[in-house]
Amino acid sequence: MSSEIDTLIRDVQYNCHIADARHGTDFGLCTYLMKMREYYRWEHGLAYTDRLDKDEVGDWLSEREDLWEDLESADYRPLVLRGRQYDPFEDVQRINLELREHHLMYSGGLVQSGRAQFFLAELSDYQAGEDGFELWVGHRELARGLHVPPAMTCGRSIYLRRESLKQFLWEKYESWLWSRPDNAMGRALACYPFETDVDLALEQMTAAEMPVVRAHEVGEYRVGRRLGAAWEELLLAVLGTPAELMLRAVRDHLADCMETLPLLLQEGRPAASLHTVMGNLGNMRKAVFPSLQTAYEAWLAGDATVMGELLPGAERHWSTVAEQALALHREGAPELAARLAGLVEGAHY
Repeated sequence: MSSEIDTLIRDVQYNCHIADARHGTDFGLCTYLMKMREYYRWEHGLAYTDRLDKDEVGDWLSEREDLWEDLESADYRPLVLRGRQYDPFEDVQRINLELREHHLMYSGGLVQSGRAQFFLAELSDYQAGEDGFELWVGHRELARGLHVPPAMTCGRSIYLRRESLKQFLWEKYESWLWSRPDNAMGRALACYPFETDVDLALEQMTAAEMPVVRAHEVGEYRVGRRLGAAWEELLLAVLGTPAELMLRAVRDHLADCMETLPLLLQEGRPAASLHTVMGNLGNMRKAVFPSLQTAYEAWLAGDATVMGELLPGAERHWSTVAEQALALHREGAPELAARLAGLVEGAHY
């Protein structure tokens, strides 16, 4: 790689450190420690099956927290390519145009609760979708932060992060091992050889879940086109409140009803992916969509028609809830966050 790309990697990583300094401790203690351990593993190029030295990890964690303390009020660096400076948030598309010849991909933006998110990865695939989206698929990551979502949609760009997806699935496996519950995630993991070859199992599971993650993000993109820019303005208006989490659950369910679940119900699709999707539903998403769990239980019993019949009505329902939320925002409803929370609470399906 050229010295310019080496400098770019350092600058993106510097911005990742600033984002971590401001938001790294937003997680609960157990989640934070798990993510820091995996961050250490990534930085040191260690395999998931490698044993980590607790003292070395502890020393590294202390040094990293000291670094964050120094950077918490620092400004994000512009990124420089061909002698031109680019804003790390506003110029993502321009940066990627410059990086494609180097087979790299970059993203910078805000995710849940206004956290800044940056990464730089080797580009393994690029596709232009028929309805206007661009799909960027990355594998080995060259710069990243503590929080590594496997995928994200920003405007018309969809980013899939294979290495981050693999870490996500590893964390799910590790969490499940604590008590080995008989649940959807346990059923998903049982479809792969985790008991005999963890590395192989992770490779197989990651490969199987990449198309599912893609489907969800395409759904997110299409939902975004349906709802328009006003949806992002609405999220900003309730940033950091329970209403934000509820609205994100509404949008996730709408995207899944449009794209993800129809894909998984196609004839011949392996059962593991539906188990994985159901195993990854957070408490909020489970609470507002109880009929999805009922349909999953029917599917487990051999009746896939219940879920298939559920999806068209559920798509209409979540679309209506989203439009009602937008209407409240347009009207300038007082106590907006509370009104939106009440709307979603009363719209369980």
